Amino acid sequence: MSATSAVPSSPSVCTDSTLTVAGQEVAVRVYGSKPAGQVLPLVVHFHGGAFVSGDLDNGCTVASLLEGAGARVVSVAYPLSPFPQPLETGYAVLQWAYKQRTRLAGAGAQVYLAGEEAGGNLAAGVALMARDQSHPPLAGQILLSPMLDPCVGTPSLRAATGTATACKWADGWLKFLGCTRDAEHPYAVPGAAQRLAGLPPTLVLVGSDDPMHDEALAYAARLEAAGLSVTRHVFNQAQQWPDALLQPGTRACPCADEVQEQFRRFFEDSRCRPSP
Repeated sequence: MSATSAVPSSPSVCTDSTLTVAGQEVAVRVYGSKPAGQVLPLVVHFHGGAFVSGDLDNGCTVASLLEGAGARVVSVAYPLSPFPQPLETGYAVLQWAYKQRTRLAGAGAQVYLAGEEAGGNLAAGVALMARDQSHPPLAGQILLSPMLDPCVGTPSLRAATGTATACKWADGWLKFLGCTRDAEHPYAVPGAAQRLAGLPPTLVLVGSDDPMHDEALAYAARLEAAGLSVTRHVFNQAQQWPDALLQPGTRACPCADEVQEQFRRFFEDSRCRPSP
């Protein structure tokens, strides 16, 4: 990978590179470094942007917080639409990261998926893909305000949009789902997936006034009902979520310290579990 300068507004150490995976070139940004003799969690991360916008810079806040919690992070510049291209790209990068896990994060490094908003949808969808392919094994998935319901009609989303006639999340779903049948596919809409068994431990983080509040917690409840390990946390002071998660620089993100602490606890708890 070829190194570039660090993101100006982020305290993280990061390098940009282009991977060739599954016959396509994909830009990634790798955060952190591997200290000699240590093994770190390795996280494949997807930025937000409602499937209508977003890039590696928009992902730097969450990626930096993951790094600050002790992880090595590979943030992915996935194609924004339409399904299934973003999922296929994400899964290809996950496979690459798993193969490179020893070099990136140390021998025996556990691999995680993470994403905010639209990226949370991708993280959840790629986790389903990995389960169905029985590879690679995942230690956990981290979903921040995940965008999971194409109906965009939950009470929390209606409260956030008010009387506005335009909704970027509705526009994003229309762009992401190329046809009506796509909405029936569990990889495109993980929140409606019928089979959840076999997924890794999950951390779900939302704000109390978050538009994604209801759909995220509904998914957490369904995972828990399927007998899976789920940790959920609602931040009461998380104003402007999920948009604040997409702003470069962790100082723009409310509850940054609390978010990082949730990451740290999740890594520690999952580290105690036997590797698949």
